Amino acid sequence: MATPSNVTEIILLGFSPNREVQKTVSVLFLLMYIAIVLGNGLIVVTVMASKGLTSPMYFFLSFLSFVEICYCSVTAPKLILDSFIERQTISLKGCITQIFFLHFFGGTEIFLLTVMAYDRYVAICKPLRYTVIMNRRVCGLLVGAAWSGGLLHSFGQTFLIFQLPFCGLKVLDHYFCDVHPVLKLACSDTFLIGVLIIANGGSISVVSFMGLLASYVVILYSLRTQTSEGRRKALSTCASHIAVVSLFFIPCSFVYMRPCVTLPADKIVAVFYTVVTPLLNPIIYSFRNADMKNAMRRLMGRTVIWGEK
Repeated sequence: MATPSNVTEIILLGFSPNREVQKTVSVLFLLMYIAIVLGNGLIVVTVMASKGLTSPMYFFLSFLSFVEICYCSVTAPKLILDSFIERQTISLKGCITQIFFLHFFGGTEIFLLTVMAYDRYVAICKPLRYTVIMNRRVCGLLVGAAWSGGLLHSFGQTFLIFQLPFCGLKVLDHYFCDVHPVLKLACSDTFLIGVLIIANGGSISVVSFMGLLASYVVILYSLRTQTSEGRRKALSTCASHIAVVSLFFIPCSFVYMRPCVTLPADKIVAVFYTVVTPLLNPIIYSFRNADMKNAMRRLMGRTVIWGEK
């Protein structure tokens, strides 16, 4: 049962009390959000429309791009809209809903990145059995497991927050609702719930990181027997994945794998895993990939031809 609360609205302070600064930040967020939707959306459409991008790597990449769009959409549109209509409030139910979807898509992304590391491990270390191991059914099950893991993680975080009474200060020094800042608004002892929140988020991060680390240790070890060309291709693919993992995991670990306290740097760090990573994903993963670039050119060419007809 949820604990009764007399707080119905929460004030989000955003990045600055200066309205002009806040609007400038919002314009930057708007430009980045448009780039995120267009870049990641182009990846999804390209993979779905191209007959040549049938390998599991592109299958997982299309889902990762879709999750990136959803993840950024949880926080960016509200910040942009609120700045231009000069509103700073969010309802308590809206705040908890934002936490749910933030951790749902964030957890799903963590599991998808782990799945993609496993895919690279099979492709590089067991190339002759790759198509047998990573068949369509297995790929579907792995994606389903990633979504289910994100849902369970999010449900756990939201359930814990939902038990707290909010009856005092209702000002949140952040630009979106998240578990650690919201804990400060509770008017009861939050120690136990704080420990459970850290355990929930920390266990996922540690298990996923260990899986990623194990995959790449084995991959690097197996590259000793590869040709120089094979090593170059394998390292190029792995470097893209490691870059995205680092951009997402390091800021997330800084925020979620520590005691439930808020720091002034949290807002800036949050920008990296909610906006910067989704923004760079198309550049790191796809625009450096020759097959993806060729598929995009063919898609654009077909679109132009259809438009002329």
